[in-house]
Amino acid sequence: MSKMFCYQCQEAAGCEGCSVVGMCGKKADTANLQDAQIYALKGLARAVEHVTDTRLRDQAGDLILDGLFETITNANFDNTRFVSRIRQIIAFRDSLGVTADLPACAAWAPKTEEEMLADSALTSLLATEHEDIRSLRETIVYGVKGMAAYAHHARILGKQDPVITDFMIKALAAATKDLSADDLVGLVLETGEKAVTTMALLDAANTETFGHPEITEVNIGVGTKPGILVSGHDLLDIKELLEQTRGTGVDVYTHCEMLPAHYYPALKKHDNLVGNYGGSWWGQNKEFAAFNGPILMTTNCITPVRPAYAERIYTSGAAGYDGVTHIPDRKPGQSKDFSAIIAQAKTCAPPTELETGSIVGGFAHNQVLALADKVVEAVKSGAVKRFVVMAGCDGRQSDREYFTDVAKQLPADTIILTAGCAKYRYNKLDLGDIGGIPRVLDAGQCNDCYSLAVIALKLQEVFGLDSLNDLPLSFDVAWYEQKAVTVLLALLHLGVKGIRLGPTLPAFLSPNVAQTLIDAFELKGVTTPAADVSAMMAGQ
Repeated sequence: MSKMFCYQCQEAAGCEGCSVVGMCGKKADTANLQDAQIYALKGLARAVEHVTDTRLRDQAGDLILDGLFETITNANFDNTRFVSRIRQIIAFRDSLGVTADLPACAAWAPKTEEEMLADSALTSLLATEHEDIRSLRETIVYGVKGMAAYAHHARILGKQDPVITDFMIKALAAATKDLSADDLVGLVLETGEKAVTTMALLDAANTETFGHPEITEVNIGVGTKPGILVSGHDLLDIKELLEQTRGTGVDVYTHCEMLPAHYYPALKKHDNLVGNYGGSWWGQNKEFAAFNGPILMTTNCITPVRPAYAERIYTSGAAGYDGVTHIPDRKPGQSKDFSAIIAQAKTCAPPTELETGSIVGGFAHNQVLALADKVVEAVKSGAVKRFVVMAGCDGRQSDREYFTDVAKQLPADTIILTAGCAKYRYNKLDLGDIGGIPRVLDAGQCNDCYSLAVIALKLQEVFGLDSLNDLPLSFDVAWYEQKAVTVLLALLHLGVKGIRLGPTLPAFLSPNVAQTLIDAFELKGVTTPAADVSAMMAGQ
């Protein structure tokens, strides 16, 4: 058996799977511990299926949320935390006292890291031998991993829905049962339905806590004060950090998916939130080194830590890296304590300037709908011929220049709708505007892809169309990790057809499963920028 096997992200080696070391930098032992954690969570799900006590099911749901989130790509690389979490999952599972009619995963009880790793043949996803069944099971698991990330963010803002955690329990349990391919296809589609519910919950949590995003011009240069750079996705972390750095002489900058923090009224009001530094997640090795001050990695998208900044990077939440200081979770009714980061920042030089100028964002659904009359008139007059959704994830491969080239080659009468770090491929290009409407409308984080669905549904209503597919709207989506899988399944649930997905189709889709999605939803891979632009403009 190979040392490891992982194909959950777009970087899967050879578009087949990483078998020696992860392309993300994940080592074989870490990959196998992540598999072990998912295996333990499946055992917990099978046990809690039999539990009716609401309090216990809620506790199990919280544990499942956190446990799933920690295993998504580029979140946690800290083996010690995986071992601790696996023990916690097993202990809680056993405390339920359920023993009847349960599979091996519900009785699995290793004590040490060595014992967990020794069982890698049992816990690996390759333990499911049938290729199509394995593909469908993993599609469901990756879908609920992304849902867990979204639900986690909503939960810390006080928004929870037992429908979501109950489905996660159902989905994980189903991945251990002898279900037919048809049954699993049905569960894949149900995952998309629950994904929409989850993203709507997070949207409500964010907007009720921080206000609706507003059109905002964001500085991409630097100031003269020392700074703290915040990356990841956690808006509550940056809120608390901004409050704790007020009046200290320390500036706060966003990086990658934290850029949309500048769009929220409750966050942008802070004078010490001074700009966005750098670009996409994969440029950390250079950008973190040049920043000079401390870096707070709040969630996934951490890459292997380099010596140039190893002494000034911190993790929080689901993020973790061996040897990196982890900020403890907040206690009930309290904020996280960022005093150590702030103290270090005061000793550091200001950031090295990488670029100057500004970028504009904040086009979430509330803001775009406020411009609905202007948008509709632009479509009716012919000023806008087509909308192209280019949301999703960025990545480090050179073939992702495809998305930059598509943005450049799209005619001047098209508007790009985006969310997620895919925007860094084109959000600093001078693409102009159409009657005052910028040609790139950034709705925010990958967490905010729900906004794009709301905008599309509203346009469908305004134009009196029977289907989203009747809109002058194309989807050319970049994907990388499991939250993008969740968004894809959500779009399929909404009935969207003809989505282009790139730069490759997921390795975890077996040929038969991929063909099922192609036949049912006209899912397709990308080709060349020129060919795809031509096809999209023709409504294909």
